[in-house]
Order: sequence, then structure tokens, then C-alpha cells
Amino acid sequence: MGNRLSKIYTRTGDDGTTGLGDGTRVAKDSARVSAYGTVDEANSTLGLLLACDDLPGDIRERLTSVQHQLFDLGGELCIPGHAAIDDADVARLEQWLDHYNDPLPPLKDFILPGGGEAAARCHIARTVVRRAERECVTLAHHDAVRPQAIRYLNRLSDLLFVLARVLARHAGQGEILWRHERRHP
Repeated sequence: MGNRLSKIYTRTGDDGTTGLGDGTRVAKDSARVSAYGTVDEANSTLGLLLACDDLPGDIRERLTSVQHQLFDLGGELCIPGHAAIDDADVARLEQWLDHYNDPLPPLKDFILPGGGEAAARCHIARTVVRRAERECVTLAHHDAVRPQAIRYLNRLSDLLFVLARVLARHAGQGEILWRHERRHP
């Protein structure tokens, strides 16, 4: 394959527009650009999580796979009518969710973000994925978004929540439980 990006700056976006994958030009603050831009941001937060040295190998492998799929999802959102995420991708996330969640103790309280560096980074990734999901729902109000894309992001945020719990235990830090009955000074 030849060079895809031989020149980084083109000046074509200086007027506040950007080109979609199908060649259409849209405003940089359009719902579509916000949706795929937030998916890209979510992918970057996974990169930050993957930069942690002490991630278990199976989690590292699965998160790397998710990064590839998020890149595909960004392409799906950037090219109207394109399909890249399918039901099998959502089902795979559900299998991983069950695998990691089943051994965990049931939740009785809300969990605050934290529990060690990797767990905290995982919580950040989770919240950005949730925002990407909201951006896709917003886009779906005025343009076609395949339901698989929204379901994928929904399951991914769930998976990241569960992985944050796993990583807090892996770090020996445990989870930080929200204390609903506390005194304020």
C-alpha cells in the first residue's frame, strides 16, 4: 500500500469544514464529526491505558483489539452508509464482559474512579466511550447511524467499567466505594 498521508496539512479545513470519507464537506462542529472525533478520543484514552506497564496480557490483547475496532467504527461514522461494526463484534464484547465480571463480587455500592493508575485510566476511557455513545445518539436524531455502532459503544463502556474493577484488584488497591452517608465538615 502506498503512502496514505503524504502531506499532513492541506489547508482545506481552514474555512471550518472537513471532508468525510465519501468526499462530502461538512462543518467541523457537525454531529457526525463530533461522533467520530469522540470515538477517536476514546481510542486515544485506550492508548493511554495500554501505556501502563502492569496490564495483564489478556486485557492488553483485548484492549488492542478494541482499538482496531474503534478505528473501524470511526471509519463507519466518517463514511455515511459504511458498515464496519456488526452484531458479532457486540457479542464478543458481551463474552468478554461475562468472563471478567463473573468472578467479581456483586456490587452493593457505587464505585468512585480510582483504584490504581491503570484502573483510573480505565475509568477515564469508560467516560469518554460513554460520551462517544451520546454523540452517536445525537447524530442518529438527524442522520443514519447503524444500531450496532451504538450497541458496541454501550457494551464497551460496560466492559471498561468491569475492567476497571479487575485492574483495581490486580493493583492491590481495591475499589473506592462511594460513601452515601458521610458527614460534610
